[in-house]
Amino acid sequence: MKKIMFFVGDIETQGYFSLQIAEAMKQLGHETFIYDLGRAWNSTERFFQFFEKGNTVLINFNFHGMSGEEYFLDENGTMMWDALDIPSYNIVVDHPMYYHHFLDKVPRKYHHISIDRNHEKYMQRFFPEITCAPFLPLAGTELYENKSNVPIAYRKYDVLMVGNYCVPQTFEKYITRIDDEYTAFYYGMIDDLLANPWKTVEAVAEAHLREELGEVPEEELKKTMAALTFIDLYVRYTVRGRAVQVLADAGIKVHIFGDGWDSLNCKHEENLILMNNLDSVGCLKKLCQAKISLNVMPWFKDGAHDRIFNSMLNGAVCLTDSSVYLDGILHDGTDSSIYTLGQMERLPEIAAGLLADPDRMQRIADEGYTLAKSGHTWSHRAAQLHELIERRQDM
Repeated sequence: MKKIMFFVGDIETQGYFSLQIAEAMKQLGHETFIYDLGRAWNSTERFFQFFEKGNTVLINFNFHGMSGEEYFLDENGTMMWDALDIPSYNIVVDHPMYYHHFLDKVPRKYHHISIDRNHEKYMQRFFPEITCAPFLPLAGTELYENKSNVPIAYRKYDVLMVGNYCVPQTFEKYITRIDDEYTAFYYGMIDDLLANPWKTVEAVAEAHLREELGEVPEEELKKTMAALTFIDLYVRYTVRGRAVQVLADAGIKVHIFGDGWDSLNCKHEENLILMNNLDSVGCLKKLCQAKISLNVMPWFKDGAHDRIFNSMLNGAVCLTDSSVYLDGILHDGTDSSIYTLGQMERLPEIAAGLLADPDRMQRIADEGYTLAKSGHTWSHRAAQLHELIERRQDM
């Protein structure tokens, strides 16, 4: 069994995921170490007491520990993972286009883990020299494990949204920063994505670039992708805002735990019940009190989001848009309720229909719980990681 290091102390949600995986790894027989990035020097000293040469690995999220942090570099700029010959398994919860600057200088024994199969294809195309581990979708956490969830009829919130919001216009400074021709080009991509929400950002970007320029060298295309993250953010927040807006403007009250929602333009703002931002455990507690949990995928077209499985595991009906991956595991009206981004005007009808039939909601919530509990917890993902690190031959 390996000794495994995890990080906490930076992005709270990723630290929480790490703790869930670490606990499951201990149950599988591994020895674990939690490195607190908020107390780096103290943690480093304790890590060297934990470290065992040839038998220690790192499991991290979003390049924690390999983002140029000085306490992981020696005087020559060598990363600690290379100096100590430690394999790293980096779970990247955003599109790889956000991380080209880190992907160009990964440790020698680096393994890239994607949460969306399109992200995996992107890596294989633009970073073929990097070892990609098997696709690993995000998972969920049951807050009160082995205790019955509160029945739907007794739950406090009709519709709950956990997550932050940012006005899409925030990103206009990147869209308009060059000239009118570039502005029209960028908005053309945005319009294409919003009209065809099953398309990926990289597919639309490549199509528009080739239409504009003809043949584009692969290296130039790769470089351009890294400069288009604002397109992803613009469409992501546009659809997230629309989903909440159409519900509120149709008279359905939406309780929201997250930042930025006071900037959402609604005709009926009285139906937005804005609450404070919460940490991971706080969000799970609120999901335990929700009848319907609204999810809007962050433009993952062949993956999942932890909100889906968190909702199911804590007894709420998950109301979500879908993806290729989700189409293979979810069943609309049986274990979840699915809407399409191209027909968000139907969201109020779907939500109202659910709320009018508590017995039906309870059946969906129960089936959703069974589905998530049987294959989509962090313990299930830890088992996959266990198999991966135990069979690797590059220790």
